[in-house]
Amino acid sequence: MSVEVDLRIKRFDPEKDDKPHWEEYRVSVEPTDRVLDALHQVRWYQDGSLAFRRSCAHGVCGSDAMVINGSNRLACVLLVQDVGSRITVEPLRGLPVLKDLVVDMDAFFAQYRSVQPWLHNDADPGDGERLQSPEQRARFDDTTKCILCAACTTSCPIYWANDTYVGPAAIVNAHRFIFDSRDEAGEERLEILDDTSGVWKCRTAFNCTDACPRGIKVTEAIQEVKRAIVRPGSD
Repeated sequence: MSVEVDLRIKRFDPEKDDKPHWEEYRVSVEPTDRVLDALHQVRWYQDGSLAFRRSCAHGVCGSDAMVINGSNRLACVLLVQDVGSRITVEPLRGLPVLKDLVVDMDAFFAQYRSVQPWLHNDADPGDGERLQSPEQRARFDDTTKCILCAACTTSCPIYWANDTYVGPAAIVNAHRFIFDSRDEAGEERLEILDDTSGVWKCRTAFNCTDACPRGIKVTEAIQEVKRAIVRPGSD
């Protein structure tokens, strides 16, 4: 049985608006539809000018992260029945708004690249593979789940106030390689993060952990990186 849902969406078009404003729409959806489906109803049948990102629509690409009823969520996995008949949607906080729910991700990805999120190993593996034990692989398994949606970083009050902070997502992706037994640049990454804009900006608010749609223990990963800086070789 379909339900009527009131969507309150924060809109901004730089070509004609001086500042953001709210617009409201009513759509008919199934309770098991996603918030993304409700946004599609608006864009396809009511207002084709509404701008938002989405790609895979299955919680894998991370492109449709936005603020839904006050919390950072993926519109493609959050069900209407879990948020109610009145839904407020805003763009992610802490990043410049390009239009409506679309934010400029350039700074976010620059911070991600700054921690060198790729495997460093110049040794020739020969005809074999760089093998790991199950325990070695498990050491960084949690942080391999990041989909770069920016939900964690843009939920951080430190990031809102200081965009030089590298942010939780970058630290999570550094963690993934720092604790990879095959990688040879862990110390270099720790030096990058042992900086005024690195891990020490974190105040352990846990917003990032709460916001992660993949259930990554973001705050725990940040603390592990801090300990690796203070006590090298302890892990």
